[in-house]
Amino acid sequence: MEKTQNNKAWFLVLPVLVVVAFSAVIPLMTVVNYSVNDTFGNNAFFWAGLEWFDEMVHSRRLHGALGRQALFSAIILAIEVPLGIFVALNMPKKGFWSSLVLVLMALPLLIPFNVVGTIWQIFGRTDIGLLGRGLKALGLDYNYTNDPIDAWITVIVMDVWHWTSLVALLCYAGLQSIPQAYYQAARIDQASRWAVFRYIELPKMKGVLLIAVLLRFMDSFMIYTEPFVVTGGGPGNSTTFLSIDLVKMAVGQFDLGPAAAFSIMYFLVILLVSWVFYTVMTNIDRRQDDIPEGM
Repeated sequence: MEKTQNNKAWFLVLPVLVVVAFSAVIPLMTVVNYSVNDTFGNNAFFWAGLEWFDEMVHSRRLHGALGRQALFSAIILAIEVPLGIFVALNMPKKGFWSSLVLVLMALPLLIPFNVVGTIWQIFGRTDIGLLGRGLKALGLDYNYTNDPIDAWITVIVMDVWHWTSLVALLCYAGLQSIPQAYYQAARIDQASRWAVFRYIELPKMKGVLLIAVLLRFMDSFMIYTEPFVVTGGGPGNSTTFLSIDLVKMAVGQFDLGPAAAFSIMYFLVILLVSWVFYTVMTNIDRRQDDIPEGM
């Protein structure tokens, strides 16, 4: 028997689709319009074609920002995903301490981005900041305003502090969905802790890990507020990521055509890499599900 489909449910989400179209599609079309035109003000536009896209493709400025952004996202994923899994595995599973830890883990996620940047800007200062003065007292030459390496370390540690709890909470939710019968069977078979993680916990967390990796990649690749508040993109251009460079181009220099082309390419890169992440991880899961047991 063919299953009857009720398409009336689409009418319930139609208002949401209209709002999204108004708030996202129309601004996107405006950006596309700027990306193929040049303007000298007074709402006068001149056709430029693909000139701005060609300029951005061959821009060393864009290449440098893209390289810094890719490196930052790779470091963030390499740190936060394993660390989030480790924290989730060691969190209490029930009782008072479980509720307390969940609340404490959620606290960093509730802090606005600009407040996080301000906290770490003050925290890392060598004159009044606890971290900066502490490192200086230990004889370490730490100054995130002058040293690019110190600036990178500060921005990375700040992001790890802010967002690792998201990965941990997602992994914790995946672990809580595992039936206790799996652990009982593992104890009967005298499975090691690594075997339990490898064959029981990790497969059950793959769904939430996919969500965590996608969210953290997109967030880290679009990061703007925190590093801008802490370093302003400096020292020099060492922490000038794509979003910061885009804002400087559009707002600081008022180069609307190149900035519009830049933003479209930025959007397409995020969309493409996210699609690749999703496709690769889902294909890996599908292949593992197709492998017969006992092989």
